[in-house]
Amino acid sequence: MLTRPADAERELAIERLQAFIVDGGYGPGDRLPPERDLMVELGMSRTTLRKALEKLENDGAIWRHVGKGTFVAAKSVPRQPGWLAEISQQLTPVKMMRARLCLEPAIAREAAMNASAEAVAAIRRAEREAVEAADWAGYEAADDRFHRAVARAADNILLAALYDQLNQVQRAVAWRSVVRETERPPRDHPSFAEHARIASAIEARDPGEAQAAMRAHIGSVSARLFGEV
Repeated sequence: MLTRPADAERELAIERLQAFIVDGGYGPGDRLPPERDLMVELGMSRTTLRKALEKLENDGAIWRHVGKGTFVAAKSVPRQPGWLAEISQQLTPVKMMRARLCLEPAIAREAAMNASAEAVAAIRRAEREAVEAADWAGYEAADDRFHRAVARAADNILLAALYDQLNQVQRAVAWRSVVRETERPPRDHPSFAEHARIASAIEARDPGEAQAAMRAHIGSVSARLFGEV
């Protein structure tokens, strides 16, 4: 039985909202960002977002209070679906990075062609937050927001959904070989300049440079962490 396009779009929107809650570390009682921020972050219309919020509310994953906002309920979204647990047990960090090399440069290329002014602002904001992070946890959260913002900037619901799935797998993979020698990224941390190059290419509407910059960035991260590209 074929799924109607509207139904498929609704399901993708729900999955992306669920991934946003999980990846963002939102727990029971935490308030989600306002609708206008979620629209930019998730790259969806107000109507689509509200349908996704309504579904999660009906499922008991969130609750809404007029005038106060939307909150994560005690019964939240699933933390690790069966498929995610299975893949994460079989995938090595190096293969995870190679999967990113296949997808994210293409997403960056699309972002350079389709990013709105708001999407570019979100990318730049995450870029600054990564530089200003006080510790590695703060940097990694900002880095995650940066890459998610690039995916949203592509303005393609399927690419955004694929990125969300990839990101969920990445978070589930054990990064046991990664050792941090400092409390926070050094001021000359290579990713800062790499992020700036990606953001500048997207802002300049240069698809080829955006794709090359993202490929170089992910290759650089893989080489630094695992000695492989």
